[in-house]
Amino acid sequence: MFAIYAAEPNQENPLASLRMGDRPDPEVPPGAAAVTVMAASLNMHDLWTLRGVGIKRDQFPMILGCDGAGVLADGAEVVIYPVVTSPGWIGDETLDPRRTLLTEKLPGTFADTVVVPTRNVVPKPASLTFPEAACMGTAWLTAYRMLFVKSGLRPGQTMLVQGASGGVSTALVQLGRAAGMRVWVTGRTEAKRALAHSLGAHQAFEPGARLPERVDAVFETVGKATWSHSAKSLKPGGIIVCSGATSGDADRAELQRLFFLQLRMVGSTMGTRDELRDLLAFLDITGLRPQIGTELPMSEAEHGFAAMLDGETAGKIVFTLDPGK
Repeated sequence: MFAIYAAEPNQENPLASLRMGDRPDPEVPPGAAAVTVMAASLNMHDLWTLRGVGIKRDQFPMILGCDGAGVLADGAEVVIYPVVTSPGWIGDETLDPRRTLLTEKLPGTFADTVVVPTRNVVPKPASLTFPEAACMGTAWLTAYRMLFVKSGLRPGQTMLVQGASGGVSTALVQLGRAAGMRVWVTGRTEAKRALAHSLGAHQAFEPGARLPERVDAVFETVGKATWSHSAKSLKPGGIIVCSGATSGDADRAELQRLFFLQLRMVGSTMGTRDELRDLLAFLDITGLRPQIGTELPMSEAEHGFAAMLDGETAGKIVFTLDPGK
């Protein structure tokens, strides 16, 4: 079958280990489901895999892709839940210390077919296209959990999203606006700030800018480059919800500000299978749809990887079946 995969780890030049071509057809063990992939979306996790982060050297070559949507053998349309729990785990999947994501042990979704545990497929609403549904499992699920499970925000309160154009950030903007929050963002370029406005942000600022007033919550995926600004932007008692640190760990913890203003700092990782089902229902009910910045056939996937590596994103990057397949 055709697949997009990492040949070996390459910390310095991750794209050098990117390959596209034939891989063996997967076996389908008991308790697993084979999904014919109709669309799959790119995440930063795929670049980390190319670098060898979170995966052992002897597990290469590894088919990439955490997210996808497709069709089961009986014709059912499904969305893939990418968190794979350890045998016997019950409860919040994100708290399982032995959990993995697709591409860490099991091959991923950038292929004609992906095989996952049966519980890792959930029904796709008919109202969502396959490319739209393929955005849900990682970026949109992460944003949903950050906003609705971790932040404690209420409609009418003010939220700041650090970074305006990535998959999680654009999802936060859209979800926050749909839920009745006042949404502010920061973005490095005028184009990124304009994108945030088009998705529903009420105001967009340059990174580090002094805000008109302090906010109730800040949503962090950037880390070192924005952390101090995030802490300084909070009202007393406000909260930072952090799900990533793409620019590295923060130089300062801002502990004096933390205790004096009684700030809260909360980590958030992915989301549960039930939260994915709720997210899909939310989009079905509201008509909200993900911002897809780039849609490419799988045979041209290297262009999507290069854009993500360079930070040239405008929403989700999605790969679809090549015409004629």
